[in-house]
Amino acid sequence: MHALNKTSRDWALVIIFIVVSVALYYVPTGFETNKDRDAVHCTARITAVDDANIQSLGMIRAGEQAVTLEILDGPFKGETFSASNQLLGQLDRDKLFKAGDTAYVILTVDSGGKVIYVNPQAHYRLGLELFLLGLFAALLLAFGGLTGFKALLSFVFTGLLLWKILVPLLLKGTDPVWLTLGVVALLSAVIIFLVAGVNRTGLTAFLGAFLGVVASCALGVYFTGRFHVHGAVMPFAETLLYAGYGHLNLTRVFMAGVFLSSCGAVMDLAMDVASAMSEVVAKKPGISRMEAIWSGIRVGRAVVGTMTTTLLLAYSGGFVTLLMAFMAQGIPLDTTFNFIYVAAEVLKTLVGSFGLVTVAPFTALAGGLLLTSGERPADVLRH
Repeated sequence: MHALNKTSRDWALVIIFIVVSVALYYVPTGFETNKDRDAVHCTARITAVDDANIQSLGMIRAGEQAVTLEILDGPFKGETFSASNQLLGQLDRDKLFKAGDTAYVILTVDSGGKVIYVNPQAHYRLGLELFLLGLFAALLLAFGGLTGFKALLSFVFTGLLLWKILVPLLLKGTDPVWLTLGVVALLSAVIIFLVAGVNRTGLTAFLGAFLGVVASCALGVYFTGRFHVHGAVMPFAETLLYAGYGHLNLTRVFMAGVFLSSCGAVMDLAMDVASAMSEVVAKKPGISRMEAIWSGIRVGRAVVGTMTTTLLLAYSGGFVTLLMAFMAQGIPLDTTFNFIYVAAEVLKTLVGSFGLVTVAPFTALAGGLLLTSGERPADVLRH
């Protein structure tokens, strides 16, 4: 009967969050009207290219590549256009097409519906992205069953919440730190309770994770100021300001990003400790609170070492070319780590790792209070 009730609660929670996720999908962000009404987005097959006007200066290419393309979908499907692929001499932005490629194209039309400009913006990647997403979902479902389905649901819910709630409210000027803290609390609750169920184990993991995130948040806010790091170190920060969003406090956005980026690892660790403590208590019902707490701390010690290294690798992977450039030029290590971009990543890594280290004792304390009866073994035997 207990197992049946648990299954019923799990399915009820799954249905609730399916409905919430669908509702989130249709929530307007408020920025839909900002898009260009005269633009038609479509895909096209490159049928011919002409590289005669491209100048090569070492690794850098400049000029323009003439392309002929056939539209594959939308109102102009089947039509052929000539276009120019501008090369700016920027390796991170330039692209070269060849015959047979599929391009993502933006057509500009006039009031009469006639195409006046064709922009082959990039190689088309959405199909492969959807394929990878489908492959990931299939593997998750095949391996995890119902738990895998709940994990997939939490993945989708997280993406929708970030895109439909967090990003629009940040653009509208809501305080980034408090907003992100609220979003992280909601995500932690949804993800943990979906996976663990609405029970004491889930509540233990949630409390441990949230307290760890709060610790990271406090440190991130304090040390961002002490490091003299500002929000301009983030990609496209200046672009955002020049696009008419000069009212945004990008430094507060950076602070929010410090603990947002580590909250996934924090939830993992909290769930590991809470699950282990729940198993210990189930196998030894008469365990005292202090024994359960120390069991949780010992489990946390075993896990936290690899998790902090995981954060270091995750963050360093994003700026490894910067470190390579510094080393190639013989720049001393103290100069390297004093550079604002490197200091910002060091701040993220250390603050996120601090949050991870605090999660284990927080979760252990919460588990000691919630998962045990607080009675000594002798008292249990006496009952």
